[in-house]
Amino acid sequence: MKIELTVIEPLKGYGALKFGQTINDVVSLLGDAEEIDEIDEDDMMNTVILHYWDLGISVFFEGIEKSVVSCIETDDMDSLIFGVKVFDLDKDQLIALMKKNGYKEYEIELEEGENRLSFEEGLIDFFYAGGELIAVSWGVLINEKGEIEQF
Repeated sequence: MKIELTVIEPLKGYGALKFGQTINDVVSLLGDAEEIDEIDEDDMMNTVILHYWDLGISVFFEGIEKSVVSCIETDDMDSLIFGVKVFDLDKDQLIALMKKNGYKEYEIELEEGENRLSFEEGLIDFFYAGGELIAVSWGVLINEKGEIEQF
């Protein structure tokens, strides 16, 4: 069964993959991850990342009482945002598309050799290397109980 994962929805998810789903929900949807990482930098909140390299996505989980999807990152060239293939857009076209869809405030930062274009109100980042979009990362804020927080 092929799961449709091409539509980036800021603050909601990626097609059938939604923020707030548990690890079991995601494994039921996508199968076993090809690689699993665990980041335990914060004494309170640990992060588990399921990498699905063949699908071009990584799924981040956070929460103490319940670990849920908090962030998704993709480099899938077929990914769409607001009906447009995001990896086909240059930075100016992407900014115009985001503004057209209500995300007007942005910032651009140089981060470890990459340029990051961020729209904080959508909790979405676009990573560029040499002017080329290489990844999109978006998420939500999760509290200790594993609930999505409004900001």
